[in-house]
Amino acid sequence: MAARLPAAPPASLSRLGLSRWEDLLLHFPLRYEDESRCWSVADVQAGESVQVQVTVRRCRVVFRPRRMLVVDTEDDSGSASLRFIHFKDTQRHAFQEGTRLRVLGQARRTLTGIEFIHPRIRMGWRDSSQDDPSLLPVYPTASGIGQPLLRRLVARALSEFIPAEWMPSARLAEWGLIPLPEAIRLIHSPPADAAETGLLQQLAERQGPAWDRVRVDELLAQQLSLRRARRLRVCWQAPVLSQRALADRLLADLPFRLTAAQRRVWGEVSADLSGAVPMQRLVQGDVGSGKTVIAALAAAQAAGSQWQTAVMAPTEILAQQLHERFTQMLAPLGVQPSLLVGGMPARDRRTVIEELVAGSRLVVVGTHALIQQDVRYARLGLAVVDEQHRFGVGQRLALRDRTEERVPHVLTMSATPIPRSLAMTYLADLDVSMIDERPPHRQVVTTKLMASSRRDELVERIEDFVVSGGRAYWVCPVIEAGDPADGAPELMAIETARQELAPRFGDRLLVLHGRLAAEEKRSVMARFAAEPGRLLLATSVIEVGVDVPQATLMVIEHAERFGLAQLHQLRGRIGRGSERSTCILLFGQQLSEAGRQRLRTLYETDDGFEVARRDLAIRGPGEFLGIRQSGIPSLRYSDLERDAVWVGRAVSYGAQLADADGREGALHTLGLERTALDALIWRWVPGREALLASG
Repeated sequence: MAARLPAAPPASLSRLGLSRWEDLLLHFPLRYEDESRCWSVADVQAGESVQVQVTVRRCRVVFRPRRMLVVDTEDDSGSASLRFIHFKDTQRHAFQEGTRLRVLGQARRTLTGIEFIHPRIRMGWRDSSQDDPSLLPVYPTASGIGQPLLRRLVARALSEFIPAEWMPSARLAEWGLIPLPEAIRLIHSPPADAAETGLLQQLAERQGPAWDRVRVDELLAQQLSLRRARRLRVCWQAPVLSQRALADRLLADLPFRLTAAQRRVWGEVSADLSGAVPMQRLVQGDVGSGKTVIAALAAAQAAGSQWQTAVMAPTEILAQQLHERFTQMLAPLGVQPSLLVGGMPARDRRTVIEELVAGSRLVVVGTHALIQQDVRYARLGLAVVDEQHRFGVGQRLALRDRTEERVPHVLTMSATPIPRSLAMTYLADLDVSMIDERPPHRQVVTTKLMASSRRDELVERIEDFVVSGGRAYWVCPVIEAGDPADGAPELMAIETARQELAPRFGDRLLVLHGRLAAEEKRSVMARFAAEPGRLLLATSVIEVGVDVPQATLMVIEHAERFGLAQLHQLRGRIGRGSERSTCILLFGQQLSEAGRQRLRTLYETDDGFEVARRDLAIRGPGEFLGIRQSGIPSLRYSDLERDAVWVGRAVSYGAQLADADGREGALHTLGLERTALDALIWRWVPGREALLASG
């Protein structure tokens, strides 16, 4: 176990995630202050971290917009202002007219010229005989934790706790890497001549051999931790669900033929279910690619083997639709699925729970209600999690009860296609199946961009469309104007849109949002699906699972305020039948660059994998997969696209190390010790025990 940090406020350090000496070693500088050079004020560029030698011209306290201390200074080339938001009177009295100062900080440009906010101050000009360090690291910090404290702690960590190089020298030479201790020391403490040689700029931009070595360490730690979790699953026992008779009957009775991609994925899932090792498979595919039928086939194979299946969906609307789809497919086989959601009557809920405990109900579809404490299963053999990224890790794992003799197989599904680089790194503990083929009846959705100023013209066109029998969605970002949760009262809200649209559409207008009661939501969706000539005014509650093939038109208000994946999911609610469909993205006048990128992406492509690739570039992997604070080791310093070469090498070498790690004596042939791999994982993934336990 690593040593705990002494001599620092625990609460403050925890806000920086620093509880071990290893944490400090990996707490790298944001930038460096170069004391080897003094700049002329006239040569300072905004955004640079520099040192200037100036003379105080005036010191004053101002009160706009708040009480601040402003010190006006100058040198022979120009003037600069120093601004202090937090200050004491002793500090104010120190800035007397004519006082000479050395100012170190990040410059910014204002209307009045160059300005430094809370710079580091040294009284007097630099004496060439002074032996000050020329390069000082500036670390990420928080209130109450100063740079001097962080520098002292990092210096001790470098002196007493720096890790030894664990990678064989032949591998380092092959990849052109420097040893890890040298890389860590170099990043924290560059040599005095780093500015002249260009090394300082390289380190500040987080490039070069030192950063490459750190990124390789990080990527390999992630690979090993996830692959160990995967290997641990082999020790568990799952029920063998090998009876395929019901699944074969369902396959024969389907009114359509599976695509080649669906047949391939079903073969992989069916083979997993027939084994005793717990399946942990993610089926990913674009919206409408046919994932639900794979889940239904898996449930049929489990039922044919006399084991239960629980299907968990993120919303009641999606659970209701999944229940209807499963009922259509499984009821003719003699398997009647149950529905278990939070809003159902207490008597009905009690009946479903009793049937699950007794084992008389083999398939249940529901929301997080499936993992409540009073819900028990007689023989749970398969857990299906739809839209897996919408659930936390704890929720996804709650269906797997390890107190039983056997754990269920787990099949997760996602309509957010995951780029290959992301799957290789973050999903190394899963088997991933990809449905990368569009069903033959699915139509390409035409996407159009329209300014909100043309909204009245659009309403007229939608009215003609609905009156002629068409079905359309109209999506708003919020329920009420000025919703405090959104903080943008100018957004078009459901209630405002209803007031504007109701006079034109009358009873053809249906309204759906999250505040409606469960029964009312089901009634609205049933009417929209059954009755032609309807406009469904809704929030993003329809984002996933809603399947009305007759709906061929969608309007999204303030489309620039939605995420890229969310827009693609919403667009996927149309084009599900044989008729051509159109999605119209309304955007406001103040369009940010990020919003412009999202809309351009949706306009240029309806390929979910290309959308996902661009979304990953915009949001990063943690937000993309929904794994913030999930226990899955995130990447702090590596970028999947920028560092694609190192990602590929880490995946390959990590697989080799993980294979050797599982065989006695195999690591020695690679010149490694298991303790070295333990230390590697602990350095980057301190919560590895929880990760291994959650597999």
